[in-house]
Amino acid sequence: MKVLKSTIAAFALLFFTACCSHHKTPGETVETADATSVQELEGKIGDRVFFALNESTLSTEAKNTLARQSEFMKSHPDLKFVIEGHCDERGTREYNLALGERRANSAMNYLISIGADPSKMTPISYGKERPAVVGHDEESWKQNRRAVTVIK
Repeated sequence: MKVLKSTIAAFALLFFTACCSHHKTPGETVETADATSVQELEGKIGDRVFFALNESTLSTEAKNTLARQSEFMKSHPDLKFVIEGHCDERGTREYNLALGERRANSAMNYLISIGADPSKMTPISYGKERPAVVGHDEESWKQNRRAVTVIK
């Protein structure tokens, strides 16, 4: 019993240490290059592309945004990215996870086709689990049918 308590305490300490290691300590500054890169990607470049209902085909506008993202990726070779696939709330969880995966892969494959480094990107699908806009109408759904490029 004493060994079990010691083991649990050790795991709790490790967990707490791991969780707290990402917080800045007093006097520590946040990397401005990271914050600047995130702001540049989200604001100037555009971090997301949108899809039609039940589609994973890229529009001309989406390809233009991805072309800017590719240039951003090339100019920041030290960064890694996650390409997230998202869906609106309609459809089953399983269907939307598969559709989100197709959307993430569609965006990532296009980025690769125009010169982005595939080793710097990871696709993931969230299906309908992480809506950008909560709502039950076409305007909300349009914002949720997307692929988002996130700095890892």
